[in-house]
Amino acid sequence: MERLKQNRRNGRPFLREGTKPCTGGGTGFIGTALTQLLKARGHEVTLVSRKPGPDRITWDELDTSGLPHCDAAVNLAGENILNPLRRWNERFQKEVLNSRLETTQILARAINKAPQPPQAWVLVTGVAYYQPSLTAEYDEDSPGGDFDFFSNLVTKWEAAARLPGESTRQVVVRSGVVLGRGGGAIGHMLLPFRLGLGGPIGPGHQFFPWIHIRDLAGILAHAVEASHVQGVLNGVAPAPTTTNAEFAKAFGAALGRPAFIPLPSMVVQAVFGRERAIMLLEGQKVVPRRTLATGYQYSFPELGAALKEVVD
Repeated sequence: MERLKQNRRNGRPFLREGTKPCTGGGTGFIGTALTQLLKARGHEVTLVSRKPGPDRITWDELDTSGLPHCDAAVNLAGENILNPLRRWNERFQKEVLNSRLETTQILARAINKAPQPPQAWVLVTGVAYYQPSLTAEYDEDSPGGDFDFFSNLVTKWEAAARLPGESTRQVVVRSGVVLGRGGGAIGHMLLPFRLGLGGPIGPGHQFFPWIHIRDLAGILAHAVEASHVQGVLNGVAPAPTTTNAEFAKAFGAALGRPAFIPLPSMVVQAVFGRERAIMLLEGQKVVPRRTLATGYQYSFPELGAALKEVVD
């Protein structure tokens, strides 16, 4: 079967239209955006889900029967770490860890055993791999992954995805905070900001690596389609450095509301727990050097335009 055809975009071979990506976690906020984009580009998408249905297989079916024929596999599955309704205790930490490692291991094992393995295997992790800092700048080659629960989680997660050999391209996208309508970070922040009660979280000078949902889906589709893309990509916008305070100001401006009421650090720690609160109270300056080098062109490289699209 001919899986590739030459496409003149960047002079690289791309997956032909009508190929079949398989997506784990494809019914969530990011997965829905990616599925819509892939279908719009002419691909047939099979979802791996907890519930059976049309164009779906369950995780149990995948584990017992193996991977159906597909030309690419993507894993987006994982328990929401910042769910404010869940206490940050040992039980929830285990759920967060297992929801990522087990699904990734199941997919990686199925790919490895497939008689005709997919051309591409794409995993979405997070910029929590990089250590929070007010001065350091991180690109895809920067060290990290060994200083707290979340960085170690990313290290284990990415290790679980590694395949032996080179028959399948392997791509890891480390995502920043995802901005989009109807979900992600904006879903939690929209009401207080609309009421004029929004503002910076904690000190506000921590870096805030972000990406528009359309661009994260675009990077993932780019990773699926383009045969020259492999290794780690940072899934963040290439905008000039953004701090949490600058984000709050820009979000308030997009809504036409003031945004100067800070959320005290002690409140964040009380709601999320001290360890989990680090994700909100500290940040990293992350740049998408390799993402840009692959030829991906951002739809929303600047924060103001990204937020305007989200709230309009």
